[in-house]
Amino acid sequence: MFKLTKKVEYGLIAVKHMATVGKRRPCSAKEISKQYKLPYDLLSKVLQTLKNEKILISVQGIKGGYRLSKRPADIRLSKVFNAIEGSNYILDCGLHDKPGKCKIYKTCTINHPLQEIQRSIYSYFNRTTLAQIV
Repeated sequence: MFKLTKKVEYGLIAVKHMATVGKRRPCSAKEISKQYKLPYDLLSKVLQTLKNEKILISVQGIKGGYRLSKRPADIRLSKVFNAIEGSNYILDCGLHDKPGKCKIYKTCTINHPLQEIQRSIYSYFNRTTLAQIV
């Protein structure tokens, strides 16, 4: 079955948290980690990646942390996914659209159906905004 990486899962939890609580104030990695019982070190790296990709902005100071750089309605889930995982495909078969990338490309009987699933999943992530999951 389809499974998101922990980094993407934690990133989505964090940005969803910021879409609600973060409207009023910045949110720290420590706060999010504690509230959702997420590993602090990994969450901190994910938040830093999201900042580097301009999905989040950091707020310095004693009550600092992170906030969304845009309104939740303007952030697509695919942007969060791609920021964390790069332009990787969700399913391994998504990489096998050309001969040479897969040893069984010429004889594979499932790569076309799996590529269709890949397109459907990507389409969902691309059309769904953060506001829609809050």
